[in-house]
Amino acid sequence: MTDELAGYTVAVTAARRADELGSLLASRGARVLHGPALRILPLADDVELRRVTRSCLDAPPDVVVATTGIGFRGWVEAADGWGIGAELLDALRPAQLLARGPKARGAVHAAGLPDPWSPPSESSAELLAHLLEQDLAGVRVAVQLHGQPLPDFVDALRFAGAEVVEVPVYRWTAPADLGPLEDLLRSVCALEVDAVTFTSAPAAASLLALAAERRCRDDLLAALRGPVLVACVGPVAHAPLADHGVPAVIPQRFRLGALVGSLCDALPGGAPTLPVAGRQLQVRGHAAVVDGEVRPLSPQGRTLLGVLAERPGRVVARPELAEALRRAGGSADEHAVEQAVARLRAALGAPELVQTVIKRGYRLPLEPVGDDPRCARP
Repeated sequence: MTDELAGYTVAVTAARRADELGSLLASRGARVLHGPALRILPLADDVELRRVTRSCLDAPPDVVVATTGIGFRGWVEAADGWGIGAELLDALRPAQLLARGPKARGAVHAAGLPDPWSPPSESSAELLAHLLEQDLAGVRVAVQLHGQPLPDFVDALRFAGAEVVEVPVYRWTAPADLGPLEDLLRSVCALEVDAVTFTSAPAAASLLALAAERRCRDDLLAALRGPVLVACVGPVAHAPLADHGVPAVIPQRFRLGALVGSLCDALPGGAPTLPVAGRQLQVRGHAAVVDGEVRPLSPQGRTLLGVLAERPGRVVARPELAEALRRAGGSADEHAVEQAVARLRAALGAPELVQTVIKRGYRLPLEPVGDDPRCARP
């Protein structure tokens, strides 16, 4: 299938490779809401990076740790811009080279350096463990940072006796325009999205910080712990959210394609398909799937169908449906319910899916499904 995410709205917080991730989600049918939670500031002209690079030329490192592909490439490109790129590579070539994952490994190899060692898990923890197996007393280790300091990693090396040179190739900062991120935050708190994706820890921390500034962090956390699914590209990206008790879907391979694949499994998997009036009905974020066909719904229609689907087969009284519409910001009288039901039936393309029970309300005429307690007669 290519429409596994049809009917769902997925929020993207990434800055780098956001277009790629958004395209992958859209190709699976998702509606994509993009609000970059940060931006990358390249430090090609940064005085500190230039100073650190010069120190690596004056005293070449014994060990070089590349943590990201974009970061290592940026370092080499910055050195090229200063006219010392060849000198930097000559200084790094004799060192023990390590790369956190295949992208960093590819960047090292593309620079013409020997193929580095890389941990199978692609984790900083395994890379650190590999280093700590060695005698690091007096060993000079250059660690290319990836947008933020790595205090635990660096402190462990220093505690083992290493001389650590931190290479700040780029850093994260707040987006220049907060508007899209504020829109994303409001949509998550209002439960207008079905999932939020995070590809870095700074993006997660940035969204939490903005929510705190806007005094809606409790609403954000309630949404992320409940109806809004969180998907993180890896455990590092999940860490700031895990600290707040937010669960997440994390793919086995820390890649964008795998991240999208995990959403394709998790979102539809959490929405059961119900046998209703001789048809197969699945309720999704802003749509319903009727016999395999995606039927877009209005906000009112989605509200009504959601309430009915919570208790399929049981009658839901008109006042209760009116209250649900009111909470969603719509009209709140029984006449409004009748009009909304009529529009819902038209949108579903199968009026029989929403049955009127005279003088009582409405129900989804669920067909018996074994001993499922949700199945009930009116």
